[in-house]
Amino acid sequence: MAEPGKIDPMHQFEVQPIFDGFTLFGQQINFTNSALWMFVVLGLLYVFMMGGMKRELVPGRWQIMVEGVVGFVDNIIATSIGPNGKKYTPWVFTLFMFILFSNLLGMMPFGIIPGIHPFTVTSQFTVTGLLAAISFSIVLIVGFWKHKFHFFSLFIPHGTPLPMIPLIFMVELLSFLVRPFSLALRLFVAMIAGHILIKVFANFVIQALDAGGASLLVALLSIVFIAFVSALELLVCAIQAYVFALLTSLYINDAENLH
Repeated sequence: MAEPGKIDPMHQFEVQPIFDGFTLFGQQINFTNSALWMFVVLGLLYVFMMGGMKRELVPGRWQIMVEGVVGFVDNIIATSIGPNGKKYTPWVFTLFMFILFSNLLGMMPFGIIPGIHPFTVTSQFTVTGLLAAISFSIVLIVGFWKHKFHFFSLFIPHGTPLPMIPLIFMVELLSFLVRPFSLALRLFVAMIAGHILIKVFANFVIQALDAGGASLLVALLSIVFIAFVSALELLVCAIQAYVFALLTSLYINDAENLH
């Protein structure tokens, strides 16, 4: 709990039940703030896509925007995987859009409206971990389905000396198995760090205003830092969505083409 007059920077990440749900295998399943904001993200995604899929002869701004995002993701897949990557477009596009909208929605100043507490679902490792696990599962399924046990050749680079094969194989295998954790952690840490930093500066503002006098300069500087960090975080939101989609495409490429 934060002290009176202070902001708890970790409170924004707490998953709290909104109303009780049901019991499943002895476990209480509740509808939480995290689930609520996931539905909000999905709703916004639906509106965004439906508004841009009118297929008008002369496309409007919305349709151009949606087609631009689709073309952007198509380019990522074509560059990373090649012609065989078309079938992975739905998943990579879903990843990119869900992460982008979740990140940006968590940055919106909805907190100024009484009773509304914005929640960044990508600041939860369970969410980013699940997305990474699904991507990794696709890699494994594609790799073994298409190449069978030849898929293990991915862990032995061409030209590896025979005595070094066991060691290189273990190193490459370990590096491969770490991929889903690094993929999930990268997004999780990026989101949680930026939000904590903004809350810390917000706490400086409150403390400085309460102190008054020369401390008002600290409040002013903190407000400037909040504006700067918020602008930087908006950029990070887009970059993290791009990085997650790009790395997923590259990992699928390894399974598809054994590079």
